[in-house]
Amino acid sequence: MPISAADELLLAVLRENARASTADIARKLGLSRTTVQNRIARLEHQGVIRGYTVRIDEELEQSRIRAHILITLRPRQMAMAVKALRGMHEVRVLYSISGGHDLIALATTASVGEMDVLTDRIGAIDGVERTNTSIILSTKFER
Repeated sequence: MPISAADELLLAVLRENARASTADIARKLGLSRTTVQNRIARLEHQGVIRGYTVRIDEELEQSRIRAHILITLRPRQMAMAVKALRGMHEVRVLYSISGGHDLIALATTASVGEMDVLTDRIGAIDGVERTNTSIILSTKFER
């Protein structure tokens, strides 16, 4: 579903702070409050905006162990692996990717030991051939 350039700008503002008031968003975009309200309602109705989420304070996030886990699967194991990974609350995001791996997971744990246990659990999923984990040192920016 194509969206306009104005909608793209509105989505960018919402990514920065989805709790911003409609009036603040309107000022940033140079639009009327009613126009912003209508655009948000339309994007929600169309399913472009599926919900709103919480972004955790960066200082708190920095105190946690975050990692990208590259996952290689045996043939025809995608659905089962995705189902198993969906059940692991430490896995925040899961992407299907091209290249030498099949999936990349963004995972967060309280300690290195917990990350070690998590990567072992992922490696033990039926159909997972191998994993490659990279610990995230810092976030330079996030949108």
